[in-house]
Amino acid sequence: MSHTEFIRRMPDGTMKQINPFSGTEVWTVPGRANRPIGMPPKNPQPLKTNRGDDCAFCWNRVLETPPEKARIVRDNDKSKGEVHIVRNAPVDDLADPWEFRRIPNLFEIVSYTYWQKNYGYDMSPSMRARMEGYIADPAGKAHLLSVLGAKARAGQRTDWDGMEERDQLREAEAFFGGGHDVVVSRRHFVDGATDDSQLASAGTLTPMEHFWYMQLTIDAMRDLYAQNRYARYVQVFQNWLKPSGASFDHLHKQLVAIDERSVNADLEIPKVRQNPNIYNEDEVDYAGYHNLVIAENTNAVAIAGFGHRYPTIEIWSRSEALQPWEHSLAEQRDMSNMVHAIHAASGPHMPSNEEWYCAPIDTDVRMPWHVAIKWRVSNVAGFEGGTKIYVNTLDPYHVRDRVVPELLQLRADGKIAQDISIATECTCRVNSLKYNRALQ
Repeated sequence: MSHTEFIRRMPDGTMKQINPFSGTEVWTVPGRANRPIGMPPKNPQPLKTNRGDDCAFCWNRVLETPPEKARIVRDNDKSKGEVHIVRNAPVDDLADPWEFRRIPNLFEIVSYTYWQKNYGYDMSPSMRARMEGYIADPAGKAHLLSVLGAKARAGQRTDWDGMEERDQLREAEAFFGGGHDVVVSRRHFVDGATDDSQLASAGTLTPMEHFWYMQLTIDAMRDLYAQNRYARYVQVFQNWLKPSGASFDHLHKQLVAIDERSVNADLEIPKVRQNPNIYNEDEVDYAGYHNLVIAENTNAVAIAGFGHRYPTIEIWSRSEALQPWEHSLAEQRDMSNMVHAIHAASGPHMPSNEEWYCAPIDTDVRMPWHVAIKWRVSNVAGFEGGTKIYVNTLDPYHVRDRVVPELLQLRADGKIAQDISIATECTCRVNSLKYNRALQ
């Protein structure tokens, strides 16, 4: 294993951490870990009777979002709990029941115009046929013009009302060929909620529902790579609650195609070339030697992360496959169950970012899929900006000690997958990540 020590406790109790890949330095000062975090609102308000219209992502406001790319729908025999993906639903079907939807982001981070002007990108013939068919349907055209108009008004565009209709509709190309999508959950509040503090988070889903959520996200990730040959990386992330950057307190993931590798990947690739087993040695095995393994199942392991700006739990895939869509259904399910369990243990009032890390599509080095869940419980301020040393409220051991009791209770209550081993039940076997071909 690596001879580097990434965690060091000082005599006064201060814990200093170094991230194995980025080199980020983090300190945790004694006495700050017991502050209450992730607390429910102090003055929750009663909910109105009519539900499903609390925000633009809700099921009763589907015409306020761009044309749908895909949705997860329950099969007719609901007793079996099976679902299937429906793609490119026509406007008349948007009101039909669904569990999760994939829709274009109305305000793209990397725009369709970016790909057009910088690369000469154009949508595929099938996408263009889909757009033309949508416009040919009077209800579809009305939907497009309504959404485009709302976007123009939000952007305070003064030219919109004077544009020809055909020019307005041309801007709908971003909805059909763009590379920034959102995967939205049906629920805004939990079933039976009586006040507005009872939000439906990733952790309040059932394990099976969370798997459907992850399946649609993985399907979208694969599709974004397939539709745009200039995309070198697709970033998947989830911002939960406004302190984490969410526009709506409604559960959703985002996927953004970009034309560069991530900065993290550029930092990691040279280290992986030097030591192909680094993710075992400097992450999961290191966590095991320092009693920071939180939970595991057959194909995934969760550890308390170290060297992060925010308290972080990392979930690592043990699969030989690299990209999420290359994983078997069992491997995807185990990753989903572990991510779901950590969200459930974090609680619905914990602001968090969920970030996916995968090998860039154009690299030859083997990098395992892992997911980081970061608790947004502190703000970066002047000290961090000036020193590049980040002060973290909770050290990895406090994160572990907060999560483990919650996981044990959730498992006992049947609210997370039952095959998850927790804390001292974990094997902590060495080299459990099988991405490294030398271990296969």
